[in-house]
Amino acid sequence: MVTSGKGGVGKTTTSAAIATGLALRGLKTVVVDFDVGLRNLDLIMGCERRVVYDFVNVINGEGNLNQALIRDKRVEDLFILPASQTRDKDALTKEGVIEVMGNLKERFDYVICDSPAGIEHGAIMAMYFADEAIIVTNPEVSSVRDSDRIIGMLASKTYRAIEGKTPIKEHLLITRYAPKRVTIGDMLSADDVQEILAIPMLGIIPESQAVLQASNSGVPITLDDKSDAGQAYLDVVARFLGEDRPLRFIDNKKGFLTRFFGGH
Repeated sequence: MVTSGKGGVGKTTTSAAIATGLALRGLKTVVVDFDVGLRNLDLIMGCERRVVYDFVNVINGEGNLNQALIRDKRVEDLFILPASQTRDKDALTKEGVIEVMGNLKERFDYVICDSPAGIEHGAIMAMYFADEAIIVTNPEVSSVRDSDRIIGMLASKTYRAIEGKTPIKEHLLITRYAPKRVTIGDMLSADDVQEILAIPMLGIIPESQAVLQASNSGVPITLDDKSDAGQAYLDVVARFLGEDRPLRFIDNKKGFLTRFFGGH
């Protein structure tokens, strides 16, 4: 699952980017929108006009999984299961989610769950069955504090926690990182965030205009491998799969002239 304590931190962008990155590796991947009533994943994936059946239709038996799954037109191994825009969040029943998740696990290498922000019903449903969690946070105090609360819930409210199974594997992803703002003390540093949350770092995504442009045009940012954010997300996918990649885009690089003349 991809989760956050606070809205607007780039969670759906991250879900789309990571799912696309995995599919580009030839791994059959589905990304599931758990944000019933406020769906945005289909917009970011550029398939909003192709939604006929959704997650809730499948749970209620009003359509089957094959009818609801949308195959991405750009990446062969990528599929989307959209949320309903018209239902109440309580439409996601535990029994229904168990059945759909079970079917998806049989058919896909990776099931990426795009959770709503916070601790509402959809978020609880997304986290309940998770094997791994990517906690997305901005480098600001309120976002980090809310993420800390989510980490506490992962340790107590999930199937793995309740049944005493191996804990959910947690990953930290910092988005909208601006080294210049860190330097002037306007933003927490990556080290600060990791020290507070104390979970392994998966990656740092730089503040980038390319993310907004990609979202507005319905193109997952990992398909723009020329942008710094696209490259950073591809690094995240590589690390998630166990590869060793150095963190990039975290230094406030001085301009060439400044360095040449020894400026501070």
